Amino acid sequence: MKLVSAIIKPFKLDEVREALSAIGVQGITVTEVKGFGRQKGHTELYRGAEYVVDFLPKVKLEIAIANELLDQVVEAIENAARTGKIGDGKIFVMDLEQVVRIRTGETGADAV
Repeated sequence: MKLVSAIIKPFKLDEVREALSAIGVQGITVTEVKGFGRQKGHTELYRGAEYVVDFLPKVKLEIAIANELLDQVVEAIENAARTGKIGDGKIFVMDLEQVVRIRTGETGADAV
């Protein structure tokens, strides 16, 4: 099993969710986060004063999947989240050693 974490632009969330649903992904955890990479934030003008916004709003998706779905999931996120501009985000893939469904006690792939 794998845990896929993706950091994307907030306005791309619905497109990514639809793309993942289309390939059979059933569960996604979504967290609103802030951060920056190569963008390094940006400056904004508010009431005549200029200030720097260091951390930009992003959305973090976490998806636990079977190994067989990995390539499809990464491709779906990549295609749905891409704008072609800086700050599109990143996808991280990690091994998932164990999953337990609390309600039933199921473990492994059955719990996902």
